[in-house]
Amino acid sequence: MSLRPLTPPSAPAGPLAGLSRFMGGFRWAFMPLGLLSLIAVGVHAATDTVDDRLLTLVDGLDAAFDRWVGGSPWTEGWVDLLSLERRTQLARGLALAWELAVDLVLALPALGYRESRPPQEEEEPWRKYLPPRAGKPGWKALFARSLRQPTTVRWVRPLATAAVVLAGACSVARLVQGTVYLSWRELFGEGAADVAARGLALAALGGLVATLGWRAVLRNLQHADAASQAHVRSRWQAFTYGLVGSVLVVPLALAAVRDASPVLSFLR
Repeated sequence: MSLRPLTPPSAPAGPLAGLSRFMGGFRWAFMPLGLLSLIAVGVHAATDTVDDRLLTLVDGLDAAFDRWVGGSPWTEGWVDLLSLERRTQLARGLALAWELAVDLVLALPALGYRESRPPQEEEEPWRKYLPPRAGKPGWKALFARSLRQPTTVRWVRPLATAAVVLAGACSVARLVQGTVYLSWRELFGEGAADVAARGLALAALGGLVATLGWRAVLRNLQHADAASQAHVRSRWQAFTYGLVGSVLVVPLALAAVRDASPVLSFLR
């Protein structure tokens, strides 16, 4: 009996397979950009929900300032220092600065996302006896380390990323729902268009979470873990390292979950 060498399975042929392999060669570019875009859309959606609250805060501070300066004849001319238009512009500026700061904290690490795939020859049986190659830790190792060595960034950044990723996916799903409904209701009627729009919106929501969402959370968890290992040496540092960024992120993450993630609205 003759022994034949193991040969790797032949790759599928055809124009679609060739196009798939060609596009797959650019995953190193569009995957990080996709993660960054999804996070940025979620942060923007969360910021939109706090615009009115920021304007209310600015109005309250302006009212307190007016009461303070209005009590003296020397400063009563400053009462009308901030008009409604200026207060609105100030609130919008604060919202924009807040959004950009959270983008730097959550979205920028996504650019460091890299995928590693073992070469074809590693599928040969004898290679399983070689020592494993070092690579980025996965979910299990990262979660175990977060339990053993908890830090602020290890817990806040991934959870906040999950919140804004869900908000970003919901924003895209709402756009799909509105576009499909308005385009199809004259062709198929309001009932059929509504069902189709909801179905496609749920498909878009699930597809974004399944393809980009979990990768964005994993990448931020990896980034937070690497930063904690490099900079945290004590319990106090475990709490204070990255605290400013986490304080900026938490309110928008809560707003993303509460106001910018209407998941159930696609089912009602």
